[in-house]
Amino acid sequence: MSEFLTVLQAVLPVFCLALIGVVLRKVEWLTEEADASLMRVVVNVLTPALILDKVLGNTALRRPENLLLPPVLGFGGVAIGLAICWMVRKRLGFGNDRVERTFVSVTGIQNYGYVPLPLIEQLFPGNTTGVLFVHNLGVDTAMWTLCLIVLGHGGWRNWRRLITAPIIAIIGALALNTLHADVWLPKFALSTAHMLGACCFPLGIVLIGATLADSSRELRADLGLRPILWSCVFRLGLLPILMLTLAHFIPASRELKQVLIVQAAMPAAVFPIVLARHYGGDALTSIRVVIGTSLVGFFTIPLWLRIGMKVVSIAPH
Repeated sequence: MSEFLTVLQAVLPVFCLALIGVVLRKVEWLTEEADASLMRVVVNVLTPALILDKVLGNTALRRPENLLLPPVLGFGGVAIGLAICWMVRKRLGFGNDRVERTFVSVTGIQNYGYVPLPLIEQLFPGNTTGVLFVHNLGVDTAMWTLCLIVLGHGGWRNWRRLITAPIIAIIGALALNTLHADVWLPKFALSTAHMLGACCFPLGIVLIGATLADSSRELRADLGLRPILWSCVFRLGLLPILMLTLAHFIPASRELKQVLIVQAAMPAAVFPIVLARHYGGDALTSIRVVIGTSLVGFFTIPLWLRIGMKVVSIAPH
């Protein structure tokens, strides 16, 4: 029970920050007009700073197994999720190809950034956060290729979208880490990166909460329980079992296993809502999947984290 409470206490701040985002949107203190500029700051400034802060001096990322296997598993995890949802999509009763493709693309990819980040920081402080960023190289690649292919677009032709500030920061930080840049870089530069990085996930999650508040308006006219139910079955039921089984048997580092435990517990990612809107998907279906798995995830995330720690024999710090 004490370990479960530790997990629950790590989860609650994430949902509280998202709730603050919802409230700020409702009282119009955080306007929709501000979202784009704030998100650019989060993506292009705060996230690269956080990456530098967590990667430089990270001894786990000087081991080859933590550089090669994490992105492979990140890509492979999304590929498996998409493949399973794709195989059963015709049997779920949606009756619309556009809805089916959107369901697959959104359910198949877990929230891999701003929600797992604070959980890993609290449950597994130390080198694990850096391994998460390397893992997410593979997830990002899958999102901009496989998810777009599922939506009916030539995803591999969109490889230029992978050239983002966070991706460049990960590659650059890994190179600097092998050169022990944490020893010779000016201390003020490291302190600046640390302070900027500390702002990243709180602001990111508040913005996610505001986005969900906007999206919830579209559900009021037509809740649509079928996509919500099936997304919870797959995203919060079957896929965590597969990911935890993989984490148990694969010969990976302790840090990577910790990343897989947290990833397995995650609800659907929020950004695929944007993909659905811009690449011919059904926006309402993507909103249903994200909001449905996020709300149910409030109850299932602590359970899956606790089960994962038992399965992989890893206790929270």
